[in-house]
Amino acid sequence: MLKAFDAGVECVGILKGWKGFLENLTIPLNIAEHDDLHTIGGTILYTSRTNPFKGVESKEEKAKEIAAKFDELGIDALICIGGDDTLGVADLMYKHANAKVVGCPKTIDNDLAGTHYTFGFWSAVQLASDAMDNLTTTARSHQRVFIVEVMGRDAGFLTIYSGISSGADIILIPETPFSLERDVIEVLKKRVKAGYKYHIIACSEGAYPDKDSLKRDFKTITQETIDKLPKDTFGNPVLPALNMSQVLVDELNLRDDLKEEFQENGVDFEIRSVVLGHTMRAGHPISFDRILGLRFGLAAMKLVLKEDFGKMVSLQGNQITTFPLDEGVKKKYLTPDNDKMELRDLLVKIRYLSKQ
Repeated sequence: MLKAFDAGVECVGILKGWKGFLENLTIPLNIAEHDDLHTIGGTILYTSRTNPFKGVESKEEKAKEIAAKFDELGIDALICIGGDDTLGVADLMYKHANAKVVGCPKTIDNDLAGTHYTFGFWSAVQLASDAMDNLTTTARSHQRVFIVEVMGRDAGFLTIYSGISSGADIILIPETPFSLERDVIEVLKKRVKAGYKYHIIACSEGAYPDKDSLKRDFKTITQETIDKLPKDTFGNPVLPALNMSQVLVDELNLRDDLKEEFQENGVDFEIRSVVLGHTMRAGHPISFDRILGLRFGLAAMKLVLKEDFGKMVSLQGNQITTFPLDEGVKKKYLTPDNDKMELRDLLVKIRYLSKQ
């Protein structure tokens, strides 16, 4: 809005994402009322999980139909703020209807291929890291195992960053399906033998056991349980409904061998799950995200003024650049060669070895 106001461009806010776009839900955006918006968390425009392309036979025809809403709404160009689902709709509008759209990456999962970081990601990392730091106090006092479920349906960026930051003892993410026996049970046994009295497990909501482990080690869920999960409007499984952190609590409580190992080493066996959920979206953004959001907004408005549409603003290193929308909205995942993966594995391995 800062750049728009300076350029004499009127801004209109569309409420509730694509739902508001389809239903003409708009509000005027006055710079005098929102000049400090970057200091506030959340969105004043609200949001929804509306998918305009759900169930349509021809995406091209639907894209042209949606793009016709520009005239009805009285807008010349649209800046879309969101993740792969929201920006994917914008990409289809540009591709099939040459709509005047620009994308701004905003997803807590940080899983967009076209940017190193989305704004809001680091604030969520800090909140999750702080939560695990705080849980360490009660874990130490009561000799507990805490399994902390962190947001991340398909990608483990939030979990691995906050887990490493807070010194979590085990980190489970979607990109590396885990073995309950090897990656959880055996690690806990080795840690308690080495003298550790409490343990923090950071677990992505989308963390997933490998097929062999699911069939061999799990007693409370099966592949059918996962296959029957409900789907959201974009066809994605609603993984929080599985509640993997509680599944792990239930599974560990069934393991008499683990209980015996704890008792033999003078440690009480007590396991709790904590689901951070939407608390990770709470509070005020940290300074990095405030500035990044402003930089993205400035870059997006410059694209509009230049009529350079079909692009997504992006952070590459410390520079703001742009990506074609169809490339930028692709999903990004942690890869095996990522140094955070190596750090995660070293944190698990070296800790219990160092005490032996």
